[in-house]
Amino acid sequence: MKKSVIWLLTIVMSLTFGALLYFQIMYLENMVQMRDAQFSETVMRCLSSTSAFLERKETLHFLEEDIKIIESSLYEESTPQYSLRKDSERLESEQPKISYASPIGGVSSRYKDMQEIIRSQYLYQKGLLNEVILAILRDSAKRPVFERADSTIIKNYLTTELANNGLNVPFVFAVTSSKDAILYASDGYEDAPSTGIYSQVLFPNTDSQLRLNVEFPTKHNYIFSSVRFIIPTLAFTLILLVIFLYTIILAFRQKKLSEMKTDFINNMTHELKTPISTISLAAQMLNDDSVRKSASSLKHLSQVIGDESKRLRFQVEKVLQMSVFDNSSSTLKFSEVDANKIIDNVVHTFKIKVEKYGGSITTHLDADDAIVKVDEMHFTNIIYNLLDNAVKYMREDVEPQLSISTRDIDSSHLQIRISDNGIGIKKEDLKKIFEKFYRVSTGNRHDVKGFGLGLAYVRKMVNIFSGTITVESELGKGSTFIITLPLSEEE
Repeated sequence: MKKSVIWLLTIVMSLTFGALLYFQIMYLENMVQMRDAQFSETVMRCLSSTSAFLERKETLHFLEEDIKIIESSLYEESTPQYSLRKDSERLESEQPKISYASPIGGVSSRYKDMQEIIRSQYLYQKGLLNEVILAILRDSAKRPVFERADSTIIKNYLTTELANNGLNVPFVFAVTSSKDAILYASDGYEDAPSTGIYSQVLFPNTDSQLRLNVEFPTKHNYIFSSVRFIIPTLAFTLILLVIFLYTIILAFRQKKLSEMKTDFINNMTHELKTPISTISLAAQMLNDDSVRKSASSLKHLSQVIGDESKRLRFQVEKVLQMSVFDNSSSTLKFSEVDANKIIDNVVHTFKIKVEKYGGSITTHLDADDAIVKVDEMHFTNIIYNLLDNAVKYMREDVEPQLSISTRDIDSSHLQIRISDNGIGIKKEDLKKIFEKFYRVSTGNRHDVKGFGLGLAYVRKMVNIFSGTITVESELGKGSTFIITLPLSEEE
């Protein structure tokens, strides 16, 4: 798959997921706002109902007061009225009975009497109500606030009203004066978080300036609990987005790995073809009788064949090192070896190659205890690969100067330093040089061949040996590779 197609799919899917998340977040926000508006409307309706209930209760109080006054006055006048009523009844009984012949006149008289009775009752009730209203206007402000707005009554009635409207939410309240001074408050009112105060004027039809303030400490929890079913959808969308991004990253990594493997095959083909072609040409020259008769030619061709065979074997060994990345534990044979001795042997062999370019290699094997538990063959390859890289990436204007040293950094670790005066490594490449198939750019130089496996193999083996490897480099001045290995524990 081409990179352009992968990028196109990435952009389309990213826009799709972005739009989906945006609409889900907007829907959640609108739901929260709608729930908050419904909550506020319900609370204000309940507060208004509570205020009206307190007004009715106060009206009932004054009605009861007036009725008590009227009943007491009637009680005082009940005895004389009773005697007069008896006397009138007795006098009426002694008078002769008069019967009227016209029934229509009797009905009309009774109808008028009934109208008069109803009118009298109406006037009485009207007067009673007027007295109550006057009493409310005159005396209501004089009543103590604890009597006009009892905290228990407010709490019970407001709880009932909220429950009837579907709000089973804890609340705290306070009754304040005109100057917002708290006259009394329920427990926890002052400690309640500032989640919004709902306020309602009490007794709005009088000159009272009392207010009922109510707070809901768990308001936000209640609102979000009512829309919590949306949160899992957001979570699933985010999970899908993360999986998608991870898949895209893997696709790019696989694409990069495929390209590096293609480069690896091309480099490997070139590296293997060169020594094979040289050996083949030398073999053809050996078939020439004139060449066979010349001792110097035979010596030269045999040396060429030997050198190219070593080169071919070395390239094949590098390819075989790839198996270490997949199954290293089954091919390793750990043993206690003297690191100073192995390094000295590698340097002795490698010195010829350095001197070929007019350079030199120096050793400072100062470690007193250099016994490490490693695989001898792979440890030898580690040292050889680092020295070989130092020669490969040498500067053309100066002779290669290599240095390798060992020292004890503490009682349990050995440090190996391999330095050169080569072209160095850019800072942006330092973090990548140990990656598989990665090769540092060498500018206009085309004579540096390789597969990008050397340093990856070195780090892999050092990690298997329970060690660490770091690099210090400055572009144009050289590099230093530092290996730290644990010393073998004495049994």
